[in-house]
Amino acid sequence: MKFEFSGRPLLAVSMSAAVLAGCVSSAAIVPQPRAQQPAAARGPSGAVTVPIGQPVRSAMPRPAGPVDPGFRRAPAGLNDRIYELWRGFPGKTGIAVQRIDGEWSLSQRGSELFPQQSVSKLWVALTVLDAVDQGRMTLDQRVRIGPEDLVVFHQPLAARVRAEGSVTMSVRDLIETAITHSDNLANDSLLRTVGGPTAVRAFIAKKDLGSIRFGPGERLLQAGTAGLTWQQSYSVGRNFQTARAALSAATRQAAMDNYLANPVDGASPAAIASALTRLARGTLLSPESTEYLQDVMSRTRSGPRRLKAGLPPGWQFMHKTGTGQNLGGMTAGYNDIGIATAPDGTRYAIVVMMGTTSAGIPARMALMQSVSSAVAEYHGR
Repeated sequence: MKFEFSGRPLLAVSMSAAVLAGCVSSAAIVPQPRAQQPAAARGPSGAVTVPIGQPVRSAMPRPAGPVDPGFRRAPAGLNDRIYELWRGFPGKTGIAVQRIDGEWSLSQRGSELFPQQSVSKLWVALTVLDAVDQGRMTLDQRVRIGPEDLVVFHQPLAARVRAEGSVTMSVRDLIETAITHSDNLANDSLLRTVGGPTAVRAFIAKKDLGSIRFGPGERLLQAGTAGLTWQQSYSVGRNFQTARAALSAATRQAAMDNYLANPVDGASPAAIASALTRLARGTLLSPESTEYLQDVMSRTRSGPRRLKAGLPPGWQFMHKTGTGQNLGGMTAGYNDIGIATAPDGTRYAIVVMMGTTSAGIPARMALMQSVSSAVAEYHGR
C-alpha cells in the first residue's frame, strides 16, 4: 500500500494489527462508513506559526552568541510538509509540533478535541507527582489492589491479582507500570489513590493546561463508549466483550457517535503539545519529579512503530500512546504524543491524534512516522 503526500511516497508499515499495546481490545463489530477529511483550507485550524515569547526566554534562557534560525520560527517548509501529510490522510486527524527550546508551534486541527484514551495516563502521573511535590503522597506509599479494583482491556497486572488474591505495590511501581506498559489497572489504582478524576481535573485547572479533559476512569469511559452500564463482572475474562457484542448495532453506533462528537476525555493537540513543553521546561513539577517522569516516559513500550520509528538514529524519544475501541474498522482514538530530542539537545513536542479514520493500522503508523521524520528532517534548517 502506498500513499502520495506532496509528491513523496509514504510507505505503509507492514505488520500484523492483531495485537496493539494500547488500552482496549480491537474487535470489529459493525461496518461504518469511511470518514472523509474536510476540504483542505488554511485558516484558524490550518498550519500556523505561533510566537511563544517571554515564557521561553525566562524558563529556558538562550546561550550567548548567535541564535539558531529555528528558534524564533518554524523552518521554512515544515508547515507545508505537515499540512500535506494531514490533508492526504483520511478521517479526522490532529497534529501539533512545538519547539520546546524555541518560540514557535504549528498545528492542524490543533484546537479541536480528540479522544485521548491512554494518553490521559500522563495527567494521572502528573497529578500524583504534584501531590508528591506538595508532601501529600510519597513514591514509596503502598497501594493495595484487589479483585474489586480490576478494570477492563489492557491490564497485565490483573493476572497477579487473580493469582495472589491481592497485590500491594508502591506508587513508584504503579507509575512505572501505568506509563511504560499502559496498564489500565495500575493507572486506575493511582487515580483512586490520588483522589479520583476530581483531583486530576483540579490539577489540570491549577496548572492552566487549557483544552484537556479528564474522563470518569477506565471502567466508566469504556462502558459508555460501548453503550454499556458498567458492572464489575465485566472485569473478568471477556465478559465485557461478550456484553458489548450482545448490544444492537444501533446502540453501539449511537454510543460511539456520541463519544466521538463530544469525548469526555477529549483534548486538543495544541494543548497537549503545550503541556509537554511545560513539562520539559520544568514548570509543571519539581526538578526531581520532572526528571523522574521523563525518565519513565523514555521507557514506554507501547507504540514502537508510531512516532518513535520515524526518528533517525541519534534522536531520543519519550512518549505516551493511546488506543480506543474499534467499531467496524474505525478506532475511537489512535494517538501518540511525546518529546523528541535531537542529537544537539534541541527538543520538540510532537502530537498526532486520530479521532476517526478508515485507514489501516500500518497506514496510521506510517503517517505518525512521517510527521516525526519531517520534524527531524527540517531540524536545523
